[in-house]
Amino acid sequence: MPSTVTVEARGDMADQTIGGAARTSGVKVTTIRYYEARGLLPAPPRTDGNRRLYSKSDVDRLRFIRHARDLGFQLEAISDLLDLSADSGQDCAAVDAIARAQRAEVTRRIARLQALGAELDRMIAACAGGCVSDCQVIESLADHDLCGSDHGANGGAVRLQEA
Repeated sequence: MPSTVTVEARGDMADQTIGGAARTSGVKVTTIRYYEARGLLPAPPRTDGNRRLYSKSDVDRLRFIRHARDLGFQLEAISDLLDLSADSGQDCAAVDAIARAQRAEVTRRIARLQALGAELDRMIAACAGGCVSDCQVIESLADHDLCGSDHGANGGAVRLQEA
């Protein structure tokens, strides 16, 4: 008697539901829907019961997107990379340019985070303990002019990108 295999267990051989695709790719269900809405993932076919079915190539594409997001690429760059990957015979100069731009952005973020770390270290070192009314950390947070450097004040705050 042949064994029965669920769709999720055979993700590499059969179409998967959105939940199976989410588990296999590591991308949340709501994020998969978002990627579809943004055009990063084509709308999958649906069953008679209106359930989405994702192929292995869809899941591979989700893994690609997730990995690119983990590396900090913006969705626009990921869209460009996906478009470029569709023509495997073309020169990869455009891909390299996108990757180099992302590396430069990472370098800028590291520098800004190091400046934040240095400023926090300075604020902590200036704090002599005692009462909050005399706390240098609180005073520095209340008045940016007390900071030792410009570390993204006045609307340029350092924000970590969500993955």
